[in-house]
Amino acid sequence: MTFKIGLITDSFRIPLYDAIEKAASLEVDGVQIYATGKELSTDMSSSEIQAIKKHLRDSGLVLSALCGDIGAYDNKEVNVERVKEAKRIVDLAVQMETSIITTHIGVLSSDKQDESYKTIFEACYDIGSYAQKRGAKFAIETGPESAEILREFLDDLDCEGIAVNMDPANLTMVIGDDARQATKILAPYIVHTHAKDGIMLSKYADDPRYSELAKKQKWLELPLGQGDVEFVSYLKTLKEVGFSGFLTIEREVGDNPIKDIGLAVDFLRKLI
Repeated sequence: MTFKIGLITDSFRIPLYDAIEKAASLEVDGVQIYATGKELSTDMSSSEIQAIKKHLRDSGLVLSALCGDIGAYDNKEVNVERVKEAKRIVDLAVQMETSIITTHIGVLSSDKQDESYKTIFEACYDIGSYAQKRGAKFAIETGPESAEILREFLDDLDCEGIAVNMDPANLTMVIGDDARQATKILAPYIVHTHAKDGIMLSKYADDPRYSELAKKQKWLELPLGQGDVEFVSYLKTLKEVGFSGFLTIEREVGDNPIKDIGLAVDFLRKLI
């Protein structure tokens, strides 16, 4: 059992076709592409879709997932159109020959009677049921709430079309959760992961490297291996729970993303 290494094309901050070629040059296994208008969109023509699929094949890459982040699902009025668009993204994923769409859904309250919780629940069940019919997974990304809250939400949904995109950095730097323990809690639902690192700045308020920054923001994304995600033990835990899919590198900040992504590929290769 081994992992596959992927990367998010948008992290390069260059045009999609160039990003696919750059990914191929790094000899990764696959890529994740945005389906929200940044790179792909739900109104693309069949010929455009076929051209991108061909470019992926010719580059020796598979599509690990689509990124379907279109905002939170905590507003009933907004959800009318947002849920429709999410279903169109599911359709696009099927056309692109991937079964996974990763997304953020908003912040789940610890109170199940909270109106925002109920609204998110209703939207996710609707989208998840549609994804299930299409043989796809609408994978919620970890981070805004604890693994325990997300697990209860998933269990209550009881929908095969809803899954988890595990992001250890979000858990570590946003809410201070232990990614290893979270992996055990969410194991039955994990279908895709992001490889990202970072720190919760409040823990470094007395560190001269971060003290000033800690006054302005809550977390800081860092290159792989430089944050507080314990990747050696985290990857060991992923293996223990039976996950052998993609570790998809995501780099959302930094002045030289191409360099950082290359270093991240090397970092993961050494570990796996």
